[in-house]
Amino acid sequence: MGFWDAFKRWKLAQQGLSSGKKRRVYDADERIGALLGNARWVYWLLCFSFVTYLTALVMQHPHTGKWATQNWQSALSAMVLGVTALIMLHLNHRDLTRKNGVMVLLLGGVLLQLTVVFLISHWVDIYHLRSEYKLLLIPFGLVPMVHAVLLGRRVGTFSAVFISIAGSLLIPTEEVVLYLLMSLACGITVVLLTSRVRKRLQLLRAGIYAGGLSLVFAVIFGDVLLGAERLLSDGTLFGVAFGVGFITALIVSGLLPLLEGAFSLTTNISWLELCDLNHPLLKKMQLDAPGTFHHSLVVASLAESAAESIGANAALCRACAYFHDVGKLKKPEYFIENQADGMENPHDALTPTMSALVIIAHVKDGVDMALKHKLNPRIIDAILEHHGDSMVYYFYRKCQELKALEQDKVGKGLENIEDLPQVDDKNFRYPGPRPRSKETGILSLADAIESASRSLKKPNPIKIRGLVDDIVRSRWIDGQLDDCTLTLRELTKVRDSFANTLRSMMHSRISYTKTEEIADRKSNGGKSAVEKKEEEASTSEP
Repeated sequence: MGFWDAFKRWKLAQQGLSSGKKRRVYDADERIGALLGNARWVYWLLCFSFVTYLTALVMQHPHTGKWATQNWQSALSAMVLGVTALIMLHLNHRDLTRKNGVMVLLLGGVLLQLTVVFLISHWVDIYHLRSEYKLLLIPFGLVPMVHAVLLGRRVGTFSAVFISIAGSLLIPTEEVVLYLLMSLACGITVVLLTSRVRKRLQLLRAGIYAGGLSLVFAVIFGDVLLGAERLLSDGTLFGVAFGVGFITALIVSGLLPLLEGAFSLTTNISWLELCDLNHPLLKKMQLDAPGTFHHSLVVASLAESAAESIGANAALCRACAYFHDVGKLKKPEYFIENQADGMENPHDALTPTMSALVIIAHVKDGVDMALKHKLNPRIIDAILEHHGDSMVYYFYRKCQELKALEQDKVGKGLENIEDLPQVDDKNFRYPGPRPRSKETGILSLADAIESASRSLKKPNPIKIRGLVDDIVRSRWIDGQLDDCTLTLRELTKVRDSFANTLRSMMHSRISYTKTEEIADRKSNGGKSAVEKKEEEASTSEP
């Protein structure tokens, strides 16, 4: 297909119908997720490899046979457990099974954790170390923490539970119960503490909590740690437990950037880093398009609050809001928010159709700038989708008004009806696509509401709520929200959030009286000098 497309472009170029150049698009072919694609045969190969490796790992362990007397029974147990895990993934996480790259991260992480359990258990036995170290040296929170940060709380919980059950096949019988308790408790703890992580310090806190929790369970249930005297006198147990938790957090913190780049994933930490106002594009916007920059800041506040109200990704909304209008940097003077008082409006010299093309072009220009600065693909999607395929109504109505004037001239015989311009609404619509996620849907509404709120005169809660309701209703009727996953219940919460945030931004202030005017009022019986003179003039008239 690539050769055939190139040949067709060459033929069109020969006929003068094309430049022969292919439009630049963004992709991530260098990433693992993109290389694997979504082919189903790759998915089934991953599943087969997962079950095979899990079975081989159990059969190679020196403690094989504790569950059954024959190796094939242990292998059967591992196969059943692996197939059950895959069925659970298919039933409860079907969206993940469509992405082979994510499946590699999920299944590969589980196998890596089990391999670590195997090696530590084997290593302790070889060197005849104290048996309590066998469990305290295991980094129970390693893979559940990674999965919770990158893939969400539900996936992290699945990882913690399955690792606990499968790992019990690799632990001696007398330590299975304690292993299950420690693994489940530590795994679920790190998942709860890191599913919405915004700072790397939270990873460190989760790792230390996991280390402390493993020590507590070892003290309570481990027969080697009975007695308070031995616990207090043996500081190495404290050092091992908290040290393993600390090192686990450091490893996860270092791996996250690599895994994000390899599997095309982005954490809240990275979104917050993208919100740095010292980014070259944002600094350029502050200098060349200050009105657009202020508009982006307000939209970011609106979108972030609305996303938090429905449990969407608030950090993603803020980052996308900062960059959604970077395309206006190409021609900032053509946008009303960047036009200073007394400045000539460049649209006065253009036809409505040309003005609409200039306004619409900021989407394409924004994508080009985002590609040049290598912004996250989710931000590029937000730039493309934040207007959907909506219409530039101002210039569309202006064009209709001009056509009506020309029709009046035709009626008076001054013009020929064939010379009348045709008004095609397609020339006044953005190219799209429509918002395809909750975050871009919220951003689209916040952008429209912030722009419209500038026209409110003497805003009050009733006017603000009416404005929000009108814009959300018009966008919904126009079909701009059809492709995103916002429900009606969520849309109601989003509207409430917009109204509350706007009301707090546009609240009225108390009119403070100058010090001289206060003294003047005191000397004139509570009235200003102007009011006193007006009163005297009114009483002196006949």
